[in-house]
Amino acid sequence: MKVAIMQPYFMPYLGYIAIINYVDEFILFDTPQFIRHGWIERNKVLKLDGDTMYIKVPLVKHARNTTIENVIINNNLSWKHKIISQLDHYKKRAPYYKNVIALLHEIFDEEYSSIVSLNYKSLQILCRYLGIITPISIWSEMKVEIDEVKAPDEWALHICKALKYDTYVNLPGGRSFFDVQKYEREGISLSFLELEPTQYKQFSNVFVPFLSIIDVLMFNDVSQVKEMLKNFNLK
Repeated sequence: MKVAIMQPYFMPYLGYIAIINYVDEFILFDTPQFIRHGWIERNKVLKLDGDTMYIKVPLVKHARNTTIENVIINNNLSWKHKIISQLDHYKKRAPYYKNVIALLHEIFDEEYSSIVSLNYKSLQILCRYLGIITPISIWSEMKVEIDEVKAPDEWALHICKALKYDTYVNLPGGRSFFDVQKYEREGISLSFLELEPTQYKQFSNVFVPFLSIIDVLMFNDVSQVKEMLKNFNLK
């Protein structure tokens, strides 16, 4: 049985979605300290000229050591309307613009106080649209007791042991972070899923990979995206 444990990203890139599709359970790891300039409250989409820009959820100012689960959205700002407006230029050339905007409206119709609750709901709706049935859990709400963590790579190790998973899957960027032998001693396999970027028609002839899932869905129907999700290597 396979599990992935990752921080809750906002409208993540396709590789993140591919991991959700591949594993038996996906856990949003929301107890670490929030780090600025990451992907938890923002992601990248295209401008009409082929350059990129951020869509971003504004956050209430918080202490440096605040954990992700306690990061609050600044709902005094009209961020939902701003994000929808930032995507308006896709209407000109993206064949599935209406589908994506409908998905965003479904997500944004609810009120959210925390960034975790927004990202959790967003992933649920995105997965339903793509026919992905993997259960998604929030770590801080699971109330699972695990062994004492003495090193950063032991969070996933002890969670796997507690939940009886024998395979832990991560993105390739985390390969150097984990002690493979430590996992092997516990009978847990480590796999790193690397998605091969599939080029698709964007605004210009220069393809820009690793953008938000929003960009992928703007230009591709569900069947095309499902095929992209299969195009990965396990290392």
